[in-house]
Amino acid sequence: MNSEEQQARIELRAWQLKMQRSPSFLNNFARRVQVRLNAFLPERVHQAITAAIRQMVRGVLFGSQHTTGKLLANVSFAQRETAVRSQIRNYRTMATAEGAVTGAGGFLLGLADFPLLLGLKLKLLFDVAAAYGYDVHDYTERLYVLYVFQLAFSSQHTRNATYHRLATWDAYRLTLPLNPEEFDWRTFQQEYRDYIDLAKMAQLLPFVGAAVGAVANYKLIAQLGHTAQNCYRMRYFAVRQLE
Repeated sequence: MNSEEQQARIELRAWQLKMQRSPSFLNNFARRVQVRLNAFLPERVHQAITAAIRQMVRGVLFGSQHTTGKLLANVSFAQRETAVRSQIRNYRTMATAEGAVTGAGGFLLGLADFPLLLGLKLKLLFDVAAAYGYDVHDYTERLYVLYVFQLAFSSQHTRNATYHRLATWDAYRLTLPLNPEEFDWRTFQQEYRDYIDLAKMAQLLPFVGAAVGAVANYKLIAQLGHTAQNCYRMRYFAVRQLE
């Protein structure tokens, strides 16, 4: 094992321990508050938001299949890691600029940030998958991307369960539904919305929207990139153990 792989294993282990932590008191308190707030929303509102996010995500997933970079084949682990770090930097730069522009544009442009940022996030995940050699034309690989996304933007309660699915992916993928409609879109949209609500709502404020949008988008892309990199590292090393 070379030094690049050794360092990646150290970082991966620290990340895995973080993903498996039990929810803290603050996690539990925040979850109770968010559950209460969600309970105030009429069911038709939840259904409308779930349907909107489902269609938005599915549209991006379908479109990104045709714009994802080529799979990296027959390259070293270090080359894959270098490619992924470069992609994360590029998407972070794009998201930061996009957040600043929409944040400075007032309420309507601030609202437009949501689908634009979502598209960048999912495109980043597709490119990271390709860099590690996984073909997102495969239906189960697209679902893996969704679970990586959910892991990055969810409460510790949901994070524990989602991490377990990803850590045992080869077995779990055999139980996946053939119909994408059976994916738990309700939990997906609630966790994502709850995770980013405060940061993105502040982006709609006058005068500070541009700065808030830039910083929030930078951090959200960085968080997603870090999560994706470790999820695919986990798969890479799992395969190496079997060889």
